[in-house]
Amino acid sequence: MAIINLRDFYPWYIQDEFVEVPDNIVSELFADKRYSKAHDRRVKRNKAQYSLDADDGIEVSAINQTPDNPEAIFEMMERHCRLCWALNSLPEIQGRRVEASFLLGMTRKEIAAADGVSESAVNAAIDKGLAAMKIYLQNFAGGGCFFASK
Repeated sequence: MAIINLRDFYPWYIQDEFVEVPDNIVSELFADKRYSKAHDRRVKRNKAQYSLDADDGIEVSAINQTPDNPEAIFEMMERHCRLCWALNSLPEIQGRRVEASFLLGMTRKEIAAADGVSESAVNAAIDKGLAAMKIYLQNFAGGGCFFASK
């Protein structure tokens, strides 16, 4: 058994969370991390170089996502923090399915096939998860977010 920090493997953890997991899981997590880095290197090496005058919208969308004032950056960080806490407040299955649908871009049919359940079960879990996240965010007072405490 090894102790790992979940923050190293999952981007929505904003604070250190140490858990003890079996060695085979640890080796798979590190193998996945190595594979992701290798994939990123291959994409960067083989990707076409875009110019700013290509007018394909790639640069415009990248530029528009970066706020230019500190208040907007702080607000974006706060929003991200709240969404992470709302996602972490869900039961494991709901959270995994909401994450797969909205963060990983999987279709509900793909999620159902991966989990070995019906598509209606996935739909119900995602709908309940989104409703629970909505309630969580409506009741959120900012006390759990580390940005709000500064």
